[in-house]
Amino acid sequence: MATTDNASLAPVGQDALVSELLAFIARPEVSDDDFNALALTLFVHQFEHNQPFQKFCQGRGKTPRVVKSWQDIPAVPINAFKDLTLSCVSPDTCARTFMTSGTTRGDVKGRHFHPTMAVYDASMLSNFAQHVMQGDAKLRMGILFPTEVLMPNSSLAHYLALAIDHFGTPDSAYYLDENGLRTDALCEALQQAQDSGQPFALLGASYSFVHLMDALQARGQTFQLPAGSRLLDTGGFKGQSREVPMDAFYDQLSATFGVSRDQCLNMYGMTELSTQFYDAGNRTVPSVKRGPHWIRSRLVDPLTGHDVPAGERGILAHTDLANFNSVVTILTEDVGLATEDGFVLLGRAEGAQAKGCSLAVDDFLKAAKA
Repeated sequence: MATTDNASLAPVGQDALVSELLAFIARPEVSDDDFNALALTLFVHQFEHNQPFQKFCQGRGKTPRVVKSWQDIPAVPINAFKDLTLSCVSPDTCARTFMTSGTTRGDVKGRHFHPTMAVYDASMLSNFAQHVMQGDAKLRMGILFPTEVLMPNSSLAHYLALAIDHFGTPDSAYYLDENGLRTDALCEALQQAQDSGQPFALLGASYSFVHLMDALQARGQTFQLPAGSRLLDTGGFKGQSREVPMDAFYDQLSATFGVSRDQCLNMYGMTELSTQFYDAGNRTVPSVKRGPHWIRSRLVDPLTGHDVPAGERGILAHTDLANFNSVVTILTEDVGLATEDGFVLLGRAEGAQAKGCSLAVDDFLKAAKA
């Protein structure tokens, strides 16, 4: 991969960055050098304008003068979003602030600030069209998640609003509100789809599907949705419902709705990213997750930040070019294994890897607050 002399890279204004990113996302494909060049441009911008990130980078000797490739950009631990304001502009000027659920550290929520939604929306829409719509322009959709009005700081609520607004037919609807699941209304919609032969897409949080399947099982009710129907779950269970092994979950989804496991899709995303990963169905699990050309992933040792040897498990670090205002590279707490064209998720970090993630957070906070 060609390197770039960052000493000659001047900081780029936000408007110019947004324009460049939108053009980059719209391209059908990019080269490694193209990705590297834009990643380094973003690094320079964030080094100049995101002070906690700058201090962390300086403490590690990772300045624009020495960072030559996207793999060298320091990865910020995901929990740093809960303790620091990671933004290149004042949060007061931002169009949206997404917050994490706060389930892992009491009521402390991670915050991700978006000065404009143009980049996030372009990233979601292009990626969703390819991996979920699969050539369909519109589908009747059912959403198993509250609206943006009810959850204005939820990135998933915004994601699903984009899905239904841009890809849903006029008879698409939400089936979860402040009163819970609208089971009767959803059953009516599913029955209409089954009778009409028109494909139906049901999208929502993984735990919402568990609650729905429990409700349908209590009624003794199943459906046989038409060919072309698909189910999309995301988020796992996070203590929101009973835990279900992946194989059993997708078996039950397929049996309840009459949709092949090939069309039971999972989206892997997080508040701290602006881009999502998808699989191509869950006939076998764990499935391979893939992202678009503006995000790349590495498997690292959380203590050193270095890539693990090929074939070994590591902690996933994602370089998301759509994260133009926060930090371009984040260190997750998810264990993964690389495949030829993506990665498989193996669960949350435990034992030494979890300790390494915690130490990485401590290291970042000490450096950023120094």
